This record gives sequence, structure tokens and C-alpha cells, in this order.
Amino acid sequence: MDISALNAFSGSTATWSASNLPTPRVERNEAGSQRSKADGPLSNAEPSKETDERTESSEKTAGPTRPDGTPLAPEEIQQLEQLKQTDREVRQHEMAHQTAGGPYTGGASYDYEVGPDGKRYAVAGEVPIDYGPVPGDPQATVEKMQTVIGAAMAPADPSPKDLQVAAQAWQYLLEAKLEAAQKQSEMNQARGEHDSEPANDEPPEQAA
Repeated sequence: MDISALNAFSGSTATWSASNLPTPRVERNEAGSQRSKADGPLSNAEPSKETDERTESSEKTAGPTRPDGTPLAPEEIQQLEQLKQTDREVRQHEMAHQTAGGPYTGGASYDYEVGPDGKRYAVAGEVPIDYGPVPGDPQATVEKMQTVIGAAMAPADPSPKDLQVAAQAWQYLLEAKLEAAQKQSEMNQARGEHDSEPANDEPPEQAA
């Protein structure tokens, strides 16, 4: 409801003073009892100051307003609530990336939309993340990609871009594991060849 259609008490209600109150008449009935009658109502009391202040307070806190101070229409209030919810969800989403990504993520950036109240609300956002392999160190790459995958999938509702980053990081992780296995195999093979070299078992020459 448009709050501008409501009117505060004007204070024009008639007041009664001691000089113009009607004098009660006392009548006796057959049982000898008495009752009082007034020629007019006594309930038209002046609105209290507390009531006026409460009314003014309710008008001030009735709802959100436009930048010029006028109240928002119902459809504008609904739009504003949707923007506020989107803003919360977007910020929570990007915060989840940052928290899980640790040193591999940067600061969040947002796209904003101005609401009917004149304030800006985030409607989209992104967090940069380094998901490239570590050159020459497959084991470090494996550990890094595990962190990247966790960061990409940290939000409750990963976006298509998040899923794409996670898939690429997973591919790098598998390649790094394969490279690490190959290096370990080569090291084991070289160690085996060294161990299989024939030992010089000939006895030392006898001194003359």
C-alpha cells in the first residue's frame, strides 16, 4: 500500500474543558437507587502526544524509498528484494572461491545494477584463479590442481565457467600424475641398472 495515501492525526478533534462539560442529573427510581446521566459523550479525548509520535515513526519506517525520498511502489519493492537476494548470493559465491583457492585466487570483481532505491547491487562477479601447471614439478602441479579443483567447486551452485576450470585442472592433475609416475619409473630403472652391475670379486694381487 502506498504510504502517501495515509494521513496522520490532524489534532482537530474537539476537546472538552471543565467549563463546558454537561452537568450530570441524578434520578431516583422506585428502589431508591441513583444513576448519573450526561447530556453528551465524554469519550472525545484529545489524541495523546505518544500516539502522534508513534504514528510519525511508523510513517518514517514504513518501507524503502526512492533517492528523492518518495515511497517505492509494490512492484519496485519486489524488484529491490530480488536485487538484495542476488547481491548476497553473488558475494557468497565469489567468497567461497577466494577462501578455498588461497594463494591461487585474486580479488573479486562485480557487475552492478542500480536498484529503485538508488543503491548498487552486485548481479554478477568473478574471481581470477591461476590454474596453470607448475613447470618441471609434477608433484607440485598435482597439489596445486587439487586446490584449484576445490576452489572451483566450492560454491553451492558452481557456474558453467567453474565446471570448465575444474575440468581443465583435473586434466592437468592427471597429466602431472602420469609424468610423476614416469619419472619415478625412470629413477627406479636407473637404480636397478646400477645395482645389477657386476662387482669386482677378483682377489687382490699378492704382494711379492
